[in-house]
Amino acid sequence: MHTLAQLRAGELSGITRLDLCEGLTDFPREIFDLADSLEVLNLSGNALSSLPDDLHRLHRLRILFCSDNRFTELPACVGRCETLSMVGFKANRIVHVPGAALPPKLRWLILTDNRIETLPDELGERPALQKLLLAGNRLTRLPSSMQACHRLELIRIAANRFTELPQWLLTLPALTWLAYAGNPLETEADSAALDATPVIDWSTLRLEHKLGEGASGVISRALWQRDGQPDTPVAVKLYKGEMTSDGSPLHEMNACITAGRHPNLIRVEGRIGRHPDGAQGLVMQLIDPHYRNLAALPSLASCSRDVYTDDCRFHADAALRVARGIASVAEHLHGHGITHGDLYGHNILLNDQGDCLLGDFGAASFHATEDNLETRALQRIEVRAFGILLGELLERIDSGLSDERRAALQALEQRCCQPDVLSRPGFGEVTALLGKL
Repeated sequence: MHTLAQLRAGELSGITRLDLCEGLTDFPREIFDLADSLEVLNLSGNALSSLPDDLHRLHRLRILFCSDNRFTELPACVGRCETLSMVGFKANRIVHVPGAALPPKLRWLILTDNRIETLPDELGERPALQKLLLAGNRLTRLPSSMQACHRLELIRIAANRFTELPQWLLTLPALTWLAYAGNPLETEADSAALDATPVIDWSTLRLEHKLGEGASGVISRALWQRDGQPDTPVAVKLYKGEMTSDGSPLHEMNACITAGRHPNLIRVEGRIGRHPDGAQGLVMQLIDPHYRNLAALPSLASCSRDVYTDDCRFHADAALRVARGIASVAEHLHGHGITHGDLYGHNILLNDQGDCLLGDFGAASFHATEDNLETRALQRIEVRAFGILLGELLERIDSGLSDERRAALQALEQRCCQPDVLSRPGFGEVTALLGKL
């Protein structure tokens, strides 16, 4: 994090990224002194409500973050920044999004947790648009002009006011990751599964240390103490109340429970009851420490694609074990009326043998279990995510794969990713094909 004093003293000359968080109420004009180098500007966590009309003077600016401020309107000056491709205004008070505020090269737009009721038609006139995060607003529809967004891969519309999904949305050729939980349109979670889940009293859990923290909650190692039984090591996840980019953390908890049991899912032992602060949470299977994440989250540069380490390589047997496991668990989820919404390498834990677990249900949504055109399309959108994952695995197999098997897997990848959504195979067919290989 930089300081205003450094900026005013000229100590930041030539930097490409500036991070300022000092309770700012006005845009510091000294930022323009960095115009010939500045590419990333992060003004999140201040008290700003406007930006200068001549913001476009930052002629190299590619990325702008202004989350957790006091904007009530997406500033029109943002749209005049010719090189700007990523715009983030999460957790403001935005009601109005003028079409003029959308820069021509817009690729990634974050408007999560605002008060937006409508979006401008100009959104469909941004051909580079790839990621759109709109969870936690007041939207009832998307502009029909977005039918032209043929590069759109990820969209989050959870926790809005949609009563139906636009049919054109389910036909977009590149759409891969969709989250819509917490809208009136969504099918309810399986109440029987929720009611049948054991309630584990908080007093029987002894937290030891934190294992990790994400947008939706904190995971800790704990001992589960039960009368007449040895203490059981478990993982405890306490959910936060804040809206995440995917949606509501409590929807995530319901999806984890409704998903039931599968060898490639992290086992849920029960829900937490009688927490002293009323917090919601789950007690889950403790994962063997030999498991690791398959990939890292997408970067600012990769946008919608995971980041793999250079030394991430597989024997064919391990890679195919991962592919079969993920296809199997996705088929299981779809059978329970759940789309994962975030089927990515960074949400997969695996060991050296290719045993894998699919986690993070933050973007999961419920749909009808009967077969119809809408549920089929929702499921085939997720099949494209699997196709991308399969391609990433294939790129990293360095031994054990014959030319014939590679050709068969590449053909499956292409079928999963073809632009005609309903022509993609379902996960039942995918698992059968992988089983033959």
